[in-house]
Amino acid sequence: MLYVVLFFLIFSLFLYVVLGGADYGAGIVELFSSEENQKITKKTVYRVMGPVWEANHIWIIILVVILWIAFPAYYNIMVIYLHIPLTIVLLGVTLRGVAFVFRHYDAVIDNSQKLYDAMFKISSLVTPIFLGIVFGGLISGKIKIVEDVTTLTFYEAFIRPWFNIFSVLVGLFFAALCAFLSSIFLIGESEGKNENIYIRKSAIATIVVFIVGLVTFGYGFISGNVFVQNFVKDPAAIVLVVLSAALLLPLWKTIKKGNKVWSRFFAGLQVFLILVAALISHFPNIIITETSSISLLDNIAPDSVIKVLGISLLIGGTVILPGLFHLLKSFGMIKILER
Repeated sequence: MLYVVLFFLIFSLFLYVVLGGADYGAGIVELFSSEENQKITKKTVYRVMGPVWEANHIWIIILVVILWIAFPAYYNIMVIYLHIPLTIVLLGVTLRGVAFVFRHYDAVIDNSQKLYDAMFKISSLVTPIFLGIVFGGLISGKIKIVEDVTTLTFYEAFIRPWFNIFSVLVGLFFAALCAFLSSIFLIGESEGKNENIYIRKSAIATIVVFIVGLVTFGYGFISGNVFVQNFVKDPAAIVLVVLSAALLLPLWKTIKKGNKVWSRFFAGLQVFLILVAALISHFPNIIITETSSISLLDNIAPDSVIKVLGISLLIGGTVILPGLFHLLKSFGMIKILER
């Protein structure tokens, strides 16, 4: 059952990166648009995201629950040493949700709408940045594990692990990736002049993802980051990254042809390949501390707990996945069955 739990862990991570990432990216695209284009994007985002935006956060809930129950040692390190960026993520998700609702359903139209718009756009940028910072903190090599955390200064224990150049670069990379996913998704939800807006946005986002990714890996390699160095030395990881880059050609061909299904497929496949490349190069030693690497599989829950969790995930997946597919299909987010 451990493999079942690991499958749902990685599956939830992938879906949250793609669906949740596109969700956040919509706000980022709106933020970096002209005033006229912001109005267009705002209407499009509400029409597309309105019925399903809450469903996109199912996956991070499942992810957290699996870590909490099955991998308590890993979970404890995250919530202790990275509780500050995680708290900012939680606040960002909350403020973003509040702003999304009130800027559409507030009964009074006044200057408060400007506040809601600003809350939505800024939290859409800040939240994925800090999500990326959390991951960057886990692999930065700045975490110092001690039996008694009070022996460390507040900065050493709770600031240094995530407030560093490498972790911030990872956060910026994930935010750029979210903007890329969202712009590709919004192309399929627009026509004519509006479609051209998002084609330009996707081109810009692609360039930004490439540049920020190159800077992140370059800095990580030069600074001696263990994760990046192992990544570069792993032939399989390099092949996957090269393949992901090569998919840009068919992606742009499908965008120019207006093929909504294949453009989303290639964009999602690119993200999948990048995610797999990042995981296989150092899995299961995802946490890298100052002195060593910590395996996800260290000090896992007892077999009886893993068995119950695995069965629960199989039953839940059987119920939830068809329902989620129907929800997304009903509101036009899935185009695969359309002509």
